[in-house]
Amino acid sequence: MNYEELHLYCSNMKGVTEEFPFDETTLVFKVMGKMFAICGLNEVEARVNLKCDPEKSIEFREEYSDIIPGWHMNKKHWNTVFLERELSDEFIRALIDHSYNLIVDSLPRKLKEELSML
Repeated sequence: MNYEELHLYCSNMKGVTEEFPFDETTLVFKVMGKMFAICGLNEVEARVNLKCDPEKSIEFREEYSDIIPGWHMNKKHWNTVFLERELSDEFIRALIDHSYNLIVDSLPRKLKEELSML
């Protein structure tokens, strides 16, 4: 998966916006105002930071060398996923979905209701 494919996949998810809140090269995808994917567009290797269940984070890091603790993030809750190495696009999409769903599940009821109406 490359950045273009990542962008297309994330931007087509329900309630997602994208912005550059930190600088002009760090793209952040948010659902209902909460971050679920962050990527530095000027990195040497394409990668994305994704939120992850803490127990799954450990499992994924042990099983896949292309998943490491989240760069510049809370390493308990975030993983950095290399996009153009060995992981399949299908698996990367599943990781993106997991991150998105973690955020949606944590939203207040009012925001969940707004999201359901989009």
